[in-house]
Amino acid sequence: MRIAQDALARKIRHLADAEDFCVFNGVSHVLVEVDGSDKRWKHMPACPLIGIGGPTIAHSQFDVLVEDSDQATKICSAIEEHPIASATFVQLLRHNENSSIENALFAESLSFSTLQHSSEFRSWLATNNSSIPNEAIDEEIVLIDRSDGTLRITLNKPNRHNAWSAAMRDSLCEALVLAIEDPTVKAVEIRGVGPSFCSGGDLSEFGLAQDAGVAHVSRIVRNAGYLLESIREKVSVHVHGACIGAGIEVPAFASLVDSSEDAYFQLPEVQMGLVPGAGGTASILRRIGKHRMAWMGLTGETITAQTALSWGLIDKISA
Repeated sequence: MRIAQDALARKIRHLADAEDFCVFNGVSHVLVEVDGSDKRWKHMPACPLIGIGGPTIAHSQFDVLVEDSDQATKICSAIEEHPIASATFVQLLRHNENSSIENALFAESLSFSTLQHSSEFRSWLATNNSSIPNEAIDEEIVLIDRSDGTLRITLNKPNRHNAWSAAMRDSLCEALVLAIEDPTVKAVEIRGVGPSFCSGGDLSEFGLAQDAGVAHVSRIVRNAGYLLESIREKVSVHVHGACIGAGIEVPAFASLVDSSEDAYFQLPEVQMGLVPGAGGTASILRRIGKHRMAWMGLTGETITAQTALSWGLIDKISA
């Protein structure tokens, strides 16, 4: 649906009016022609609200802003492919924008766990996940090295581009707990070996959760992002190559993200029928804001290290 800003303000005067703007009424998104006025609407529609009118527009009620019709077509087409995941994603960002880290992670976990049982995710799973082997673990997938007051943590599954598996998450959590409980650890450095820092969720494990409630509780109980957040001031993460999904969601909690020039960043979860599930709607949102994160998540587009630096997603680029 495409509508002028003042017309939308007239249409959404009551909570019941917002119900007209949802996927169940055939509306997967609302594209609003921004006129620069301060005309607002009292209630938000339950679908992505896209403002078209240029990058200088800072209207807080829009989920995402686009500069022109080409950008609008790109993002609207992506939303139409996964309307439920897209709607859930923007509603999650709206909620988390002013939430504490703890509350944001709680809401993200509920959203991710619920969508694991959605038709959009199951459709993606049936098409994309049938030929991915679940390899046995032959070596330590997280290495720990201690030198004086510095704890060095290394993701060590290079043959799978350090894919974010349950075992890697658990091992990283154990290392972070060590840093939390030992007051002599003054600095924590996290790296990955191989061609990528982390290529995102281990696809061989996607779809294994049979109980949304259990999935939610396990994600809350053992959450690497929350542990990292608790000691963020002494953590630096050094990223390179592919930094996809969890590969940037978790590092974004740190006080310093140091990137190589070849690093690239992507949030592909909405295109899978999901939302980010490793803490990104808390960590990345805090770094780059709702509009840019919505763009990354809804389009699934890759951004370069230079763009990430200009947005504040990373803090420096090193050789």
